[in-house]
Amino acid sequence: MPRVLLVEDDPTSRAFLAAAIKALPARVDEVDNVAAAVARATATRHDLWLVDAHLPDGTGHAVLRALRGLHPDTVALAHTASSQPDVAASLRAAGFADVLVKPLSATTLQSAVRARLEVRPGDVPKRPLWDDATAATALNGNTAHVQALRTLFADDLKQLRERVRNAAAREDHPGIESELHKLLASCGFVGAVRLGDAAAALRRAPGDAEQLAAFERIADETAAAFAWRTPASR
Repeated sequence: MPRVLLVEDDPTSRAFLAAAIKALPARVDEVDNVAAAVARATATRHDLWLVDAHLPDGTGHAVLRALRGLHPDTVALAHTASSQPDVAASLRAAGFADVLVKPLSATTLQSAVRARLEVRPGDVPKRPLWDDATAATALNGNTAHVQALRTLFADDLKQLRERVRNAAAREDHPGIESELHKLLASCGFVGAVRLGDAAAALRRAPGDAEQLAAFERIADETAAAFAWRTPASR
């Protein structure tokens, strides 16, 4: 099972992030400062580091520099509450493979982590097209709200798929990323977890024809599964 080092000083955020990663499944070592991160990485080899950009005793940049001295090749993701483009650019320039902006859904986090872990087929069960538990958790158990949002989501999905396809035909990668950014948040709220995974993968490689084909296929499957659900199950 993959092992992840999670560096986050806020207890609530750390608990949420750890629970989402453990559900992949993966093992998670949790620390809350730079010194503890270095100590844990010295004692244990991890498959991935997930690092807060701002910590009580330093920055994400400082954590990454220290950890790189121990393990130069381990993939690292940063997470931050800042949505400023220059913050994300600085973190990527420092060596982080991607920057996740908080608050984020469990689905978005899991997609980003899973994509960078070397998980063999069969290690992780195939995810459902529609996950009722994920949607209920995101919306505090309000099933009526889940149903209403899913209806709106399904109604827009065909048009969104076409917008992504048209942007791909124009090689408009920023346009693809913009559409998928909005879609990822919606997938988390309605529990469209497999589509969220496909959207996250395409967003990381907007020019990849295979990722685009996979996204379109799963979008069609997601819409079809919703259409065939009985009113009682919706």
